[in-house]
Amino acid sequence: MTAPRIEIDLDLVEHNTRVLVDRLAARDVRVVGVTKATLGSPTIAAAMLRGGAVGLGDSRVENLAHLADLDGSVPRTLIRSPMLSQAHDVVRTAAASLNTEATVLTALDDAATQAGTRHSVILMVELGDLREGIAVDDVAAAVRVVLGSRSLRLRGLGANLACQNGVVPDDANMAVLHRLVDQVETDHHIALDVVSSGNSANLEWALTTGHLGRTNELRLGEAILLGTEPLHRAQIADLATDAFTLIGEIIEVADKPARPWGNQAQAAYGQPPARPAAGTSRQAIVALGRQDVDIDGLTVPAGITVLGMSSDHLVLDIGDHHLAAGDEVRFELGYGALVRAMTSPFVTRVELPRLSDLGAPDGLVTGSTLR
Repeated sequence: MTAPRIEIDLDLVEHNTRVLVDRLAARDVRVVGVTKATLGSPTIAAAMLRGGAVGLGDSRVENLAHLADLDGSVPRTLIRSPMLSQAHDVVRTAAASLNTEATVLTALDDAATQAGTRHSVILMVELGDLREGIAVDDVAAAVRVVLGSRSLRLRGLGANLACQNGVVPDDANMAVLHRLVDQVETDHHIALDVVSSGNSANLEWALTTGHLGRTNELRLGEAILLGTEPLHRAQIADLATDAFTLIGEIIEVADKPARPWGNQAQAAYGQPPARPAAGTSRQAIVALGRQDVDIDGLTVPAGITVLGMSSDHLVLDIGDHHLAAGDEVRFELGYGALVRAMTSPFVTRVELPRLSDLGAPDGLVTGSTLR
């Protein structure tokens, strides 16, 4: 089987979705499955829907287009503020979009009017993480823009935390959003359908707070795909963390000095990594590089150490493991590594049953195929 490849267990994606959907349903919160880390994979999206997600979200119009052949009744939401240049594509591809800019709202209104359709809008509020969001004092004006449009529908308000600066969702910042929802409804005598309070970072708050307020929707990607929460990257109870596994093939194994020799300057990606003081190491090179995966999100098997990574070579100290050229190594992935691996044209995606059901040993795979 070809390498590098990423093996995807769709049953585990469905399982993780269902566990989260059930837990949040007990608090009257629904789940939108976010596919952006998977390049808008229709099969992964379908697994999320089987697990109970009520809709799908992605940050790229192109990814949402990949999901067009799924059940047409499932709403697709663009979860990044639309680009002006893509307004017509947005209204054709997405039922709704998250928005912050008045000029973009006007363009969406024009595009929806020309297309003879209505486009739903969720206005995003800045709550302190300093990524996207309308200032609290400016929300009323943005609401008036949407309500005064010809072809836009104000579906609700939303927020995003913990992505840019790690600001933690809590009762205080969520209460700001909820007060705005109440104010908009009171001022305009309307009822908002959606209070989309955040992403996977909101899970701990949503499941434990005594002040859930108006929140009725979360946009979940990392928690479903990797079984972890973004604030501390800890495993979520009862969720699988091995729905995605990256496989790389070894192309060289040799005993080499632990330290380089000769005058040193910068390496291909800046300062070279630290090396042991002396001695030798059993060094293996895997045909994986920064074009394929983010080294910071890569977890290697026990007993193996990463010595460095360039565009196309991952250099490992394999310790006492008996490996040779042609053997394979399995890696666990963090969120950044998953995004890079799923978007690399050099990484093949393979949907398989549980690896444990195939009898593969943990971490290391010898031979060219899994049996």
